[in-house]
Amino acid sequence: MSGYGTYLLDELASLGQVSLRRMFGGEGLFLDGLMIGILDEDVLYLKVDARNRPDFEAAGSEPFTYARMGREVALSFWRLPDELIEDGEELRAWALKSRAAAIATGKAKTPRPKPTAKKKATRGRR
Repeated sequence: MSGYGTYLLDELASLGQVSLRRMFGGEGLFLDGLMIGILDEDVLYLKVDARNRPDFEAAGSEPFTYARMGREVALSFWRLPDELIEDGEELRAWALKSRAAAIATGKAKTPRPKPTAKKKATRGRR
């Protein structure tokens, strides 16, 4: 874990259970079990939805992208503005908005129907 990763864990600890897990060649940032960010090469990208995307756009941020089969794919995680990195209060505020986005995104997904057990055919008694 990088020094920046340790800093993030310390700064966000007051919000709930926070952790970093290796994934995507970087690390996923989790708050209370919800993925709210991606830490890649010491750059933090936070989860966005329609409610907090305008904040990121106004700050000139861009989405996390990667190359797949010769084209660029953008995820719903946008770069935290550099001026917020060392402002713990603002960092926590933006992290909470990203937590809300992760919750909203999870609720928007349609759950798969659970498979039903087939009833065994029984012969009726006469």
